[in-house]
Amino acid sequence: MTLNDWAERVNRRLGEIPSIVPEGEYAIGGMPGLLSRSMRYSLEAGGKRLRPSMLLAAVEMLGGDTDAALDIACAVEMIHTYSLIHDDLPGMDDDTLRRGRPTNHVVFGVGQAILAGDGLLNCAFETMLACACEHADRAADYLLAIREIATGAGVTGMIGGQVMDLFCEKAKVSNTSALEYIQYGKTACMFIYPLRAAARLCGANEDDLNALTAYGRAFGLLFQATDDLLDVTGTTGDMGKTLGKDAESGKLTCVSAYGLEGTKALVERLHREALDAIAPYGERAAFFRDLVDSMVNRTK
Repeated sequence: MTLNDWAERVNRRLGEIPSIVPEGEYAIGGMPGLLSRSMRYSLEAGGKRLRPSMLLAAVEMLGGDTDAALDIACAVEMIHTYSLIHDDLPGMDDDTLRRGRPTNHVVFGVGQAILAGDGLLNCAFETMLACACEHADRAADYLLAIREIATGAGVTGMIGGQVMDLFCEKAKVSNTSALEYIQYGKTACMFIYPLRAAARLCGANEDDLNALTAYGRAFGLLFQATDDLLDVTGTTGDMGKTLGKDAESGKLTCVSAYGLEGTKALVERLHREALDAIAPYGERAAFFRDLVDSMVNRTK
């Protein structure tokens, strides 16, 4: 299956998951319609669905059941979308455009956008735990997978990276060690740990965990490096977000640290590392080879 095939499957399921679908303005025990609309506004705004698609493709590569992993994958997309809503807030990146449309706080207000992000994060864990309960005979595997995702999204992962991103921007820190910490946490962890979750769902061994960790790290850092390049060389129409803000705000990026040519060389090195990590799987890893190849020259 291609990335588009996996993404379509994720999108269909996102429209069905009970925790994010119901609306009821004042029914006790029901979700307010405003909250549902604000959550779904960002969740259904499009996007590549990279992270959930990679989780499902890894489950397939390892011989697991992708139907049984689908809700876990959808939860990963909820977490990613929550992070984008909060990332765009005035107290963080202060952006007005995301996925080609006004950001959540522009449409619903800052307070409601914060709560929409909170709602998506909480619904992600409700969804994953409900999935574990439905597969009680394999609850241990599901709980290990959920812990992986929580780690990737947590204080030593995505949140830690975002904290240091804001700190370094304000403190004008410019060393490459800080940059790698930021980009590992803020971006790579939400590729690494969903892939590790896929391995847990399949009861995979340490070799699988190590290979997927190495691939996720290289892919995530490559993805961020190309994102940094596109902030300088891309177009708003292709990217669906405001460009040039990194340089304007003095943010620490690959381009500010290594320059354009140095960043391009970094992309090439990370591309090789990703391919080497996935090589033991041979033809079963075709999706992951094609995916990292496509990232090298992406325009959006």
